[in-house]
Amino acid sequence: MELRNIAIIAHVDHGKTTLVDGLLKQSGTFRDNQKVETCAMDSNELERERGITILSKCTSVEWKGVRINIVDTPGHADFGGEVERILSMVDGVILLVDSSEGPMPQTKFVLGKALKVGLKPIVVINKADKPDARVDDVLNEVFDLFVSLNATDEQLDFPVLYASGRNGWAVKDLNEEKKDLSVLFDLILSKVPAPLCYPDKPFSMLATTLEADKFIGRLLTGKIYSGSIKAGDTVKVLTHGNKEIERFRITKIMAYRGLTRQSLDEAFAGDIVAIAGASKGTVADTLCDFSVTEAIEAQPIDPPTLVMTFSVNDSPIAGREGDKVTSRVIAERLQKEAEGNIALKISATASSDAFEVAGRGELQLGVLIETMRREGFELSISRPRVVFHKDENGQITEPVDEVVVDVDEEFSGTVVEKMGLRRAELIEMIPAQAGNKVRLVFHAPTRGLIGYHSEFLTDTHGTGVMNRSFYEYELYKGEIEGRRNGVLISSENGTAIAYSLWKLEDRGPMFIDPNVPVYVGMIIGEHTKPNDIEVNPCRSKQLTNIRAAGKDEAISLTPPRRMSLEEGLSYIQDDELLEVTPKTIRLRKRILDPIQRKRSSIKVE
Repeated sequence: MELRNIAIIAHVDHGKTTLVDGLLKQSGTFRDNQKVETCAMDSNELERERGITILSKCTSVEWKGVRINIVDTPGHADFGGEVERILSMVDGVILLVDSSEGPMPQTKFVLGKALKVGLKPIVVINKADKPDARVDDVLNEVFDLFVSLNATDEQLDFPVLYASGRNGWAVKDLNEEKKDLSVLFDLILSKVPAPLCYPDKPFSMLATTLEADKFIGRLLTGKIYSGSIKAGDTVKVLTHGNKEIERFRITKIMAYRGLTRQSLDEAFAGDIVAIAGASKGTVADTLCDFSVTEAIEAQPIDPPTLVMTFSVNDSPIAGREGDKVTSRVIAERLQKEAEGNIALKISATASSDAFEVAGRGELQLGVLIETMRREGFELSISRPRVVFHKDENGQITEPVDEVVVDVDEEFSGTVVEKMGLRRAELIEMIPAQAGNKVRLVFHAPTRGLIGYHSEFLTDTHGTGVMNRSFYEYELYKGEIEGRRNGVLISSENGTAIAYSLWKLEDRGPMFIDPNVPVYVGMIIGEHTKPNDIEVNPCRSKQLTNIRAAGKDEAISLTPPRRMSLEEGLSYIQDDELLEVTPKTIRLRKRILDPIQRKRSSIKVE
């Protein structure tokens, strides 16, 4: 059977997964009466909750006797490592662009990667039925983007379709009848070349993704570059530098047919398959016949820009909510994550109970923490820090993000002011053609953006949209002012009392409810002044045997400020930690004992 391998790439929320839904339905993959969830490719629990794609996923459809393998990729820059690997597995890409937003930072990122490996994109301007669609302007912006990324003449001659993934239609001209996606299927067959492969050479395959199946074991997915393979064959694994690391017997060959994986007896060059049986082979390794001596070259992955310290939870109430609390279990879980996600780097620290985890951004690391807490882990997490480098002159450089902000004009001044405080540089200010919107483009140091998103939403009354992606390393921008307020620290172990919290409300907003366990060194609220103070949240009202003349005061507590995982990570300072358990997120001081904490601060000064 003829094959085509394509990836769908786009900025987050431009409709990749919804378009794949439409392709699956119209290719006859589902029965007419089959109940299928929307965004069928977003199978991960966190993906469904957040409405984003985190992990790349394969599917395949048949159209006019040709099998089309489709890979749905993430749209967030934090998961760019997934996109970079996938592009080495496909022979064409569909670049999806929103008809009103136009090209965004991640559009630029994924398109640049696709053009660099020589792919010729098909451009689909999606959501063309939106009331604020501006398809002609967006098409011009896309062309300008291709030019700015040094596209070749062949790549610049890209075909264009206008589509609505949700309503299941695509057309070459908006005046045509909008009935189905057949024109997109036909364009894939005519414009995407058959897989570049060598059927007559010995078997070789580059592993691009790794996953663990509880029944089958480790599964390595990739495109067969040459030859064919049968279940039961024995192959070897070559790592970078052509070094052999293991030989194994292939226990199973799996391939996607629609949304399900089917077992194959034999697979041929050009197809995308998953192979089981390897114990050491991982992402970017080459699986091959014994006669092959050179590994297939893997695409380089951009280095991490943010690092956090994951350590054992050593608070007095550790182990009450989670069952995975030891350093050994945490280390094994992190190593397993790093195996399949090569954009993550795990390294040991001076302490045997702590590990440094470096990744692309807050979202990627936040998703890892959230996944681990749902698996039953308890962790202490440090404030995110950026990864600094030194240039050839010995000067310190830091990662800088390109930030695109769409806001109402009335809020633009506030955003420019706040971004200025974070050492951001305003590059462009583009008024929208319709409405009172304005688009602001900044180059901002990554460390200045840590924790800014929640403040940004407050400043813009929830109407602003901020997108960012890694731009480049630039010279160190100087000091950035951190949190201005101090915190309220518990001076007692016990349970928080409503009366005590009520009396403390004058000192600042609380982070906890009454009747929750507290301990010495735990942060229970924010101080209205810059200094930290220790308070007792466990003190109850003193009772006497003398009858009071007046009535008791009615206790009316202000609802506490509850922090999400991302807000907590951005709120804590260098001397604080985030305690993460399956049920609770708490803030605490790194050193719990007040006397030791004071001694430590004196040494630092």
